[in-house]
Amino acid sequence: MTRISPNSPAKDMGVLLALLAILIQCVPAFAQDPGRFEQEVASITARNDSLWNPYRATYLFTGSSSVRMWESLDRDFPDRQVINTGFGGSQASDLLFYLDPLILNYRPMVVSIYEGDNDLAEGKSPGRAFRDIAEILSRIRSRYPGMPVVLISAKPSISRWKLRGKYERFNRKLSRLAEADPLTRYADVWTPMLQADGSLNETLFIEDGLHMNAEGYRIWKSVLGPLIGQSN
Repeated sequence: MTRISPNSPAKDMGVLLALLAILIQCVPAFAQDPGRFEQEVASITARNDSLWNPYRATYLFTGSSSVRMWESLDRDFPDRQVINTGFGGSQASDLLFYLDPLILNYRPMVVSIYEGDNDLAEGKSPGRAFRDIAEILSRIRSRYPGMPVVLISAKPSISRWKLRGKYERFNRKLSRLAEADPLTRYADVWTPMLQADGSLNETLFIEDGLHMNAEGYRIWKSVLGPLIGQSN
């Protein structure tokens, strides 16, 4: 029988391959490269930079596709300079990566953030998603200590209703964070998107069962409007 010495290349390679296999199995499914949004972020900032008046108070909304697809945002808040830097498919870690071009560079009067929905759907725990949100908030506070921040709860949806337990735990974390910080407000869009019996109001969604129709955005406007007003 051929013996392989402890220092032989064959054994070293076998150990290396075994370790590599273990590492691959341990890499979370939600690991992702925020650089994949580079072109989209450049397009978003170019569009907004051409419209933005730095001498007017800016009310900034950002986050994943539920913000990006808010087409009536300008009309919903017509007396304010509204900037929408939402980018579809994003997670809180992506927003953290692009915090300067998507939030801080605009020096907003108020920023409303919607992240966590995709994080949870892609397998992150409520705690992991929350930690990224908390880091976003910390980075904002380090640059602009007095900036009000509105944290929008994860919304319910048809396609992700089976994950509602995770979403509710995440939302409770956001709510407690806002309670502890007078400059942070929690926008509960989860509750008004449910029926009186606690079931999901399925009439609020487009065909994909994930994104909202105009009625869904009317609910968001009704929740966020007073919170933005409080932040003046």
